Amino acid sequence: MQKQHRLRKTRDFAAARREGKSWSDRLLVLIARRTDGEHTRFGFSVSKRVGNAVVRNRVKRRLREAARVGIMPRMEPGWDFVVIARKDASDANYRRLNRSMTRLFRRSKLLVN
Repeated sequence: MQKQHRLRKTRDFAAARREGKSWSDRLLVLIARRTDGEHTRFGFSVSKRVGNAVVRNRVKRRLREAARVGIMPRMEPGWDFVVIARKDASDANYRRLNRSMTRLFRRSKLLVN
């Protein structure tokens, strides 16, 4: 995922959590916040509750790829998204995480097509 499409600062994560709207399922929580930016940005949060560092990094890699391939091409610019992995995400494969993320974005009605 390119640098301009990533949420990296703590204040951006905090603003999304404070001002954004959220949707959730068994694996993930999606928080969306409208911005005036020219890019759609994604941030991923995977706590120690999910597993050790190897498991957390695997979950983050899978979520980044699902966002890059399945979500970003169908998004309009000017949104900040925070995707929070729940404990059950540690056992999920890429396909299941991708399906969960797509389902949350459909429920949020933020996908263009």
